[in-house]
Amino acid sequence: MLIDFNNLNINQLSFDSEFEKKVRNFLEEWSSEGETVNVQTSGSTGVPKIFGIEKKKMINSAVMTCNFLGLKEGDTALLCLPVEYISGKMMIVRSMERKLRLIVSEPSLHPVENLDQEVDFCAMTPLQVENSLDKLHLIKNLIIGGAAVSESLKNKILQMNLDRSNHIFETYGMSETLSHIGLKQLMPHPEEYFTVFENVSISLDERGCLTIFAPNVNAEVLVTNDLVEIKNNKQFKFLGRIDNVINSGGAKIFPEALEKLVKKEIPNEAIFVGLPDESLGQKLILIIEGNHSDEVIQKISAISFEKNFHRPKEIIFIDKIPRTPNGKVNRLDLYKLISENI
Repeated sequence: MLIDFNNLNINQLSFDSEFEKKVRNFLEEWSSEGETVNVQTSGSTGVPKIFGIEKKKMINSAVMTCNFLGLKEGDTALLCLPVEYISGKMMIVRSMERKLRLIVSEPSLHPVENLDQEVDFCAMTPLQVENSLDKLHLIKNLIIGGAAVSESLKNKILQMNLDRSNHIFETYGMSETLSHIGLKQLMPHPEEYFTVFENVSISLDERGCLTIFAPNVNAEVLVTNDLVEIKNNKQFKFLGRIDNVINSGGAKIFPEALEKLVKKEIPNEAIFVGLPDESLGQKLILIIEGNHSDEVIQKISAISFEKNFHRPKEIIFIDKIPRTPNGKVNRLDLYKLISENI
C-alpha cells in the first residue's frame, strides 16, 4: 500500500494485512493527545523492554536524518521494517515530517523482491540488504542498521558498481538515541569513521567507551558500552562492545574486530565467543554458521592475525546462529547454546 503524507486521510486507506494494521495503529497512537509513543527494544544486549518516547524528540531525530540525506516533500520512501521497534517507527515519522510518499511493504528477508520503481529512501537490516542486492540500484538513499555491516556485504555492495547517485550508509544508534545519531558512507565513497549529526557531541569515558550528548533527542548524556576511537569531535570508529570483550590468559580480545577480519575471507556469519577455561580464564572460540567446511577452515587458518592469541583455539559450525526478531545476532543466546552443547 502507499501512504501519501502530503495528502493523508487515514479513513480513505485500506489497511488489510496484519502489518498494515500495525502501521495504522501507530498512526492512530501518533495522532492521539498523548505526548509519547511506546517503543520496544530489540533485546540483543539484554531483556527486551518497552518505554515511552516523546513525539517531539522523534520529530527532531527525523529532521536530522532527512536534512543529512537531502530528502524533500514528495520523495518516495519504502517501509520494510517492523513497527514495534524504533527503526520502523522512525521511517513513518520521517515520512510524516518531510511529507513523503511511503510504500508499506511486509517486513521480510526479501523486502524488495516485488519492487518495480525507484525510491528515494529506504532503511534495511544487513540481512535484508544481502537478499536485495539485485534491486539496490532502485534505491537512491539506503541506510543499513540493526547490526554491523559485515566486510563480505561491503565488498558485495562495492562490486555492484552502482551509479554514483546511489548512496548507501551504515548507521550508528540505538533505541535511546531514537534510531541513529550518525552515519558512515559505504557507497560511493567508503568511509572508515561514523560522522554524527549536528547538535550531537561525543566523547570517551574512563573505560574508553563512547558517550553521546544529543539534546534534541535525549536530555541525558548517554553512556554506552561501545569502545571507540575518536578522530575529532564529529567522527569516531567503532571497535567493539566492552561487555563482549574476551579475557584470555590476561589479554583483552575484541571479538568484533576479529569477526571483521574473518568475514573478509569467508561468506559465512562468524562470531567469536569466550568460553570458561581453567588455565586461560576464557578460551577463544569461533562459531561459524553453516555446514562443516574444510575450505572455510583452511581460509581461516591462512589469516594473518595481529596476535597469536587472536587465533581461535577451536572452530565450531552450527546450523543457525540465534538472532533477535529484528535480525541482530543474539550473543547471549549463542553463548548459552554453545555452553550447553560443548
